Amino acid sequence: MDLRELRRARFAVSAVFALHGAVTGGFASRIPWIQDHVGAGPGALGLALLAPAAGSVLAMPTAGRITHRFGGRAVTRVSIGLWCLVLVLPPLAPDLPSLCAALLLYGAVAGMADVAMNAQGVEVEQRLGRSIMSGLHGMWSVGTLAGGAVGTLAASADVDARLHLAGAAVVLFLAALAVGPPLLDVRAADDEPAPPHFVLPPRGVLLIGLVGFCAVFGEAAAQDWCAVYLRQVAGASPAVGAAAYTAFACMMAAGRLCGDAAVRRLGPVATVRGGAALASLGGLLVVVSRTPVPATAGFMLIGVGIAVVIPLVFAAAGNAAPSPSEGVAGAATVSYASGFVAPSAIGGIASLTGLPASFALVTVLLLAVLLGAGRLAPSAGQARRDIRPAPHSGQ
Repeated sequence: MDLRELRRARFAVSAVFALHGAVTGGFASRIPWIQDHVGAGPGALGLALLAPAAGSVLAMPTAGRITHRFGGRAVTRVSIGLWCLVLVLPPLAPDLPSLCAALLLYGAVAGMADVAMNAQGVEVEQRLGRSIMSGLHGMWSVGTLAGGAVGTLAASADVDARLHLAGAAVVLFLAALAVGPPLLDVRAADDEPAPPHFVLPPRGVLLIGLVGFCAVFGEAAAQDWCAVYLRQVAGASPAVGAAAYTAFACMMAAGRLCGDAAVRRLGPVATVRGGAALASLGGLLVVVSRTPVPATAGFMLIGVGIAVVIPLVFAAAGNAAPSPSEGVAGAATVSYASGFVAPSAIGGIASLTGLPASFALVTVLLLAVLLGAGRLAPSAGQARRDIRPAPHSGQ
């Protein structure tokens, strides 16, 4: 494969990340409409929003075997196409049980697409010989912002979410069809045994995944509770609370888009340690803040500090396992399990002692990312992969 084909593959996988983010942002922007449509209260909605995490965690462990059988390009194209199409399901749900079922399927497809596209990213990164994973996740963040912006405009114009999300699904699906062909058609060797359907990650990948767990916990806490914290603790208006969330999201996107340059200069371990130190400082600032400006600054530091962690977790896990898809699947399953823990932990602690105490826990976990950053060092498996012939490609 020549450099031009690799560049086309990199562009294609970048577009896949952006499409995945656009679906996420579009759905998130219409959650209030969906809540009103099914008549769910805050507690019932919170329960329903656990379904995507459950679907993802159930589906991710099977991704390695499916990729082994059908090849990286096919699995990525099919899963991202389905992910765009399932966007139509949540607003069509007539009641809470139907919504939970729709979101379970939504999460399962999301998890499969997440593993497939990250494995593609690791393969392209290996062949290019330089860090690109942070930038790919930056494109996901850009897609999320774009999808959310379109959804905000649709909601402001009082467009029915069923119409908005159906239209978005069609447009994004057509885009997914267009960007799929240049992806790498990576296939396992004929004599390579297939991984089991459900497999516990090896110890090295498990420890890498725990670093990701701490980072995702901090990201989820900031994302879900930023605006609430600004209003309830810092005394901000709803508009300022929303602006603080936007500032957090923009800082995360900027951190990811710039992260590859930092990795190339400093290496993954130093980059994660520096980012985790900034995020921990931000968490501490949030805990002690009682006015909007320092609290917003704290959330911005959390955003930029943790931006590179998950991309580098997936890169390290993909390099530490027999194949990128197996490593990414194992690390993603552990990392995203925090989607079960974070909502109840933050809410439970807040109900007992207040949100500042909840973010004290977040700060401790961000410090754990700093301490565990050494797990993201290039592995012996990566060194061996760097010198072996490139995997078969149908390009």
